[in-house]
Amino acid sequence: MFLIMSALAVSLQFLRLHFGLLILGFFQNLPDSGFNLKLIWVLALLATAIAMFIKNKPRMDAVGMIMIAALPFTGIITVEETLVGFSDPNIVLIAVLFVLGEGLVRTGVARDLGDWINVKAGGNETKLLVLLMVAVAGLGSVMSSTAIVAIFIPVVFRICNNTGISPSHLMMPMSFAALISGMMTLISTAPNLVVNSELMRQGEGGFDFFTITPFGLAILIMGVLYMLVARKWLPDNSDLTGKKRRKPTFKDLISKYNLEKREYRVKILEDSPLLGLQINELDFGKNGINLLAVERKEGSKTVFNRPTKQMDFKTGDIMLLDSGTSEVKINELALKYGVEPIKLSGGKGYLTSISQELGMTEAILPAESSWVGKSVINARIRTDTGLTVIGIWRGDRPITEDLLDIELKVGDTILFAGFWDDIKRMFQDSDDIILLNMPTEFEEVLPAAGKGTHALIILGLVVGLMVTGLLPNVHAVILGCLLMGVFGIVDMNSAYNSISWKSLVLIVGMMPFSIALQRTGGVEMASDALLVLVGDSAPRVAIGALFFITAILGLFISNTATAVLMAPIAVAMAYELGLSPYPFAMAVILAASSAFMTPVSSPVNTLVVAPGNYKFGDFIKVGVPFTVMVMILAIFLIPLILPF
Repeated sequence: MFLIMSALAVSLQFLRLHFGLLILGFFQNLPDSGFNLKLIWVLALLATAIAMFIKNKPRMDAVGMIMIAALPFTGIITVEETLVGFSDPNIVLIAVLFVLGEGLVRTGVARDLGDWINVKAGGNETKLLVLLMVAVAGLGSVMSSTAIVAIFIPVVFRICNNTGISPSHLMMPMSFAALISGMMTLISTAPNLVVNSELMRQGEGGFDFFTITPFGLAILIMGVLYMLVARKWLPDNSDLTGKKRRKPTFKDLISKYNLEKREYRVKILEDSPLLGLQINELDFGKNGINLLAVERKEGSKTVFNRPTKQMDFKTGDIMLLDSGTSEVKINELALKYGVEPIKLSGGKGYLTSISQELGMTEAILPAESSWVGKSVINARIRTDTGLTVIGIWRGDRPITEDLLDIELKVGDTILFAGFWDDIKRMFQDSDDIILLNMPTEFEEVLPAAGKGTHALIILGLVVGLMVTGLLPNVHAVILGCLLMGVFGIVDMNSAYNSISWKSLVLIVGMMPFSIALQRTGGVEMASDALLVLVGDSAPRVAIGALFFITAILGLFISNTATAVLMAPIAVAMAYELGLSPYPFAMAVILAASSAFMTPVSSPVNTLVVAPGNYKFGDFIKVGVPFTVMVMILAIFLIPLILPF
């Protein structure tokens, strides 16, 4: 408690005595009037952009485009310079990282990771938040924090869809953890390397790989505890996930139509009379049995085949059957056809356990349907659609017996089962039926199922290339994206659709301010004022001032550019005070990654704005207090670990 009160006292003293002087010094050191007018124009545009962000009108990417159009009128930068962000390697890097994240979604890696976190947390929001922040901070310590966020956004969405938790309660904590990951190791983020390079340029030894780690761990612990409280200040959009969860599941449909214990798996034995026969030679339909699919081993893979008329049976084939007959009748058929019933594992039906291949859907029969007045057989539903009718809902009750012969009526709700491709094709091509419900499992069908190992190997390769520096980051990620395409994990249309173009346009639109502020002398004036105002102050106050200015600069220019500007100032301040440069350099490193205050402070924040449905004010409300907390912690922790 004493340390906390002392920290607050020092921080308040710093803010009271030096903030006013800093502002005064800023204006007293302005360059000549010609330059000042241009600086005023830039600051006016920046203030306008921030005002529009706060008001949330127009939308943020539109604000970015407005700034791109407005900045050339100042005469400070050219049109070409305002557009340079579109070719910036970091922008390309962010865009391609979305594609890598899409690869993890399409293969099920993101789903499995989300399920693992969800299982470990038991669906508890508090545990989910803790596990998510720890996982993101840990992974971000060895790879791009932007990449981590791009990869984890679909993971968070899956968790929220499964639990009903508002995405806004997890997206911002995730982005904060990604920013904190930049404080974990020397290579976590570019500003760390920039500051370390300045130390070495001045003849110092530089930081070790894990020198920064104690600070990152302390801030992570504080961040987790803070977000457990601050999440209550975030908007609640759980109603959006709730709408998704109201879709029926396979279990719901099975219960609704009384289909429990209708699923059977039977294996064809070596002496079966079915061998050599084609499916159209069977009389299963007369016995109330529907053949939905044939499971067959092909090498080391298990494939599921449509039961076409021309398909013949092989030894070891497993037939997936839907039958309203008794288990005794199934056993009789097993003896007749030389097949062996296989117990369904875990008491689950095959529809619920292999939902990647087989699906169900509900549809309504309209008055103009050609199926009205016909039986399922006479309507040629199986022949035309490839799907099996396994249930009909009429009035207030289900019909599950004699389905093949019952006359279909207007308003009947029909439950179909079959392959997902056939289900989608039926609704695209048929005018005889209207979609009523596509179950939740449809949203989880993986376009690249079975290629999760390929995706993980590609991701590991990309991370390895980035960590070792064998290739530039953007080159490594583009190579990974190309490999995703080569192995059929992500196609071109999916790649384009996976990119958050709104986020990219916003980032590109704000990037020219960095050039404009540096060219008009705004950044240099703030830096010079800092040297004048805190040159003779106590070391802890100097650390606080350095952190404060670095964090404020980071609101307007990239954290890498901020580190480039502030690192030499930090070292110079240390030498002028006759102190070690390492504590001052560490203050710059920690402040450069403390971009918690606005959604445009860092691409990491920008990426979660749309998924979390945040407004500009949400980041101010949650991020400003946390930034102050990090500054207070840095003021007291840095000298303890890195003595002056």
